[in-house]
Amino acid sequence: MILLEGKKCYLRILKEEDAGALTELLIRNKFYWSIYEPKHHNSYYTVPVQREKIRESLYQMRDKREYSFGIFDSSTSILVGHISMYSIKRLPFQSGFIGYSIDEQQIGKGYATEAVKLVLKFAFKDLGLHRIEAYVSPKNAGSIRVLEKAGLQREGLLKELLYINGVWEDHYMYAVLEKDF
Repeated sequence: MILLEGKKCYLRILKEEDAGALTELLIRNKFYWSIYEPKHHNSYYTVPVQREKIRESLYQMRDKREYSFGIFDSSTSILVGHISMYSIKRLPFQSGFIGYSIDEQQIGKGYATEAVKLVLKFAFKDLGLHRIEAYVSPKNAGSIRVLEKAGLQREGLLKELLYINGVWEDHYMYAVLEKDF
């Protein structure tokens, strides 16, 4: 099992036993996260579906294509978010995407920035990746700050990238290279 330790939080690969806590986190943040993410069917917010999603991410990890972590508060070990390194491509790309969500009650406490930095370090040092990318809504000022604090730079605007709440939404493309981290 992979454990990445920071000061405010630690990241641990999600296990099937985490499905209950993850489901509670998703339910608590259903409205808040739906502002920037595609809508999910009601079954998504159930323990069996989350357990299956965790199983799938573990298979993806075995194939070195995805790493899904829970973000846990260092002092309480409470799950405060999740973060993934996904769509990992090997040569000639050596790249991957990062995506994360923090509990609405925990935003502004530095968890996301620290978690992104921990995953970037893992991606560059342990996975040997060359480039990490992230998409972010131009309306999501908090997430833009997180990416910029973590060293990612805006590279452009992707027009009508994601279908969210009945509308095609533009997203910025952010990225960081190993040499710049």
